[in-house]
Amino acid sequence: MWLAGAEIIKVESRTRPDGMRSATQFYALLNQGKSSVAVDLGDHNDRLALRALIATADIVIEASRPRALAQLGFDAAEIVAMTPGLVWITITGHGATDEPANWVGFGDDCSVAAGLSGALREVTGSTGFVGDGIGDPLTGIVAANAAWHAWQSGLGGRIGIALSDVVAHCLAQCREREPELLRQQLLDWAASVGRPFPSVARRHVGSVSAMGEHTQAVLGPVATC
Repeated sequence: MWLAGAEIIKVESRTRPDGMRSATQFYALLNQGKSSVAVDLGDHNDRLALRALIATADIVIEASRPRALAQLGFDAAEIVAMTPGLVWITITGHGATDEPANWVGFGDDCSVAAGLSGALREVTGSTGFVGDGIGDPLTGIVAANAAWHAWQSGLGGRIGIALSDVVAHCLAQCREREPELLRQQLLDWAASVGRPFPSVARRHVGSVSAMGEHTQAVLGPVATC
């Protein structure tokens, strides 16, 4: 979305920053061009400032389990209803309702839940992950597309996207449209175990913000509105 010209503000907890920051180059690849705001989610005033920031946003993308948001006092449905045109994207591992709503989900295990490892076993007889956290980039593409179209409509609203659902949908589409290609790709993946993939050219990685670098600049104005 940054590449499309959006202003991106990444919000992190001061006590639980993004764990990917330790992987410096990979973190920079994923987070270049974003402003960084750090808040203490346990502090009432910081939560109020964050709530005020959300009210100024066009699109909110979060990957919190519903229970976590509720504990912080954030009701996404209520916020969307009170903020005309706001698009709120909720990304979960396995959906936002019933027991699966509180399951932890990552790209790899959600892909297993979606049947991708089962497909590998059907074709090759071997068991393992397919791709490297493939549920993450697939879901990112779906989320960005959904956010863009919802924002363009001007109507806003809340959209829930689950990693396991996205991978299951992609797998079903591949099975229906290009079953032989899917079969060959699974065979190639199984045969590549232990061998690095060829390097591919990447565009230059731009600057990445230090944690909380823009907190005062971003939250200062909205906190006083």
